[in-house]
Amino acid sequence: MAQSNSNGKKLIRIDVSADTVCPWCFVGKKNLDKAIDSSKDQFDFEVRWHPYILNPSAPKEGVVKEKFYREKFGPQSERIEARMAEVFRGHGLDYDVLGLTGNSLESHRIINYAGRQALDKQHALVEEICLGYFTKGKYIGDQEFLIEAANKVGVEGAEEFLNDPKNGLQEVYADLEKYSGSISGVPYYVINGKRRLSGGQPPEVFLRTFKRLPKTIRDMILDFLFYSELLLLLIVCSC
Repeated sequence: MAQSNSNGKKLIRIDVSADTVCPWCFVGKKNLDKAIDSSKDQFDFEVRWHPYILNPSAPKEGVVKEKFYREKFGPQSERIEARMAEVFRGHGLDYDVLGLTGNSLESHRIINYAGRQALDKQHALVEEICLGYFTKGKYIGDQEFLIEAANKVGVEGAEEFLNDPKNGLQEVYADLEKYSGSISGVPYYVINGKRRLSGGQPPEVFLRTFKRLPKTIRDMILDFLFYSELLLLLIVCSC
């Protein structure tokens, strides 16, 4: 059964499996944010981000992004890039394939670390990292960029944490196994542990899912009181 906060609003917990080099994961985040913003008067939210690594063998030193896409997608790469550029424009963003791509493990280490400080910091950090990587030509494995993004959203001790390559690895791998081990693609959302969505869903899909979640105890009590009063009114009027 769904939980309710002290303010009476239903609490919705969302677990997101994503990779920071996946453009649809960022699109999904933007759409999820829209759905959350338009539902804050009805629900409270907890969003947790979990790692998924699309290319575990990607080099840590990085490769030219545009060249990588050409080799991976072949003749379709230009069409794919054009489509992504169109989708990003819909969010007021400029999608580009400048800079490097590569192993995303470092970004997942700092995202996991941020989540242990505060979920709002983690959510904000995912935004900053994706903005840098997809729209500003930043490299996903660049520690300086990751530290700058972490500092911007208030993550404490980011530089010291990332300087030790062993920090956070156990947590990231545990998260990978627990939340991403049984899925085959991202983004992937688990809402209140039951409802599951995949792909860069539009805001409307999230909104429908929120509204279809089981009622809280408070909701059921209010419904009972309402229908009890209605029944009493009908009895009185029929006398």
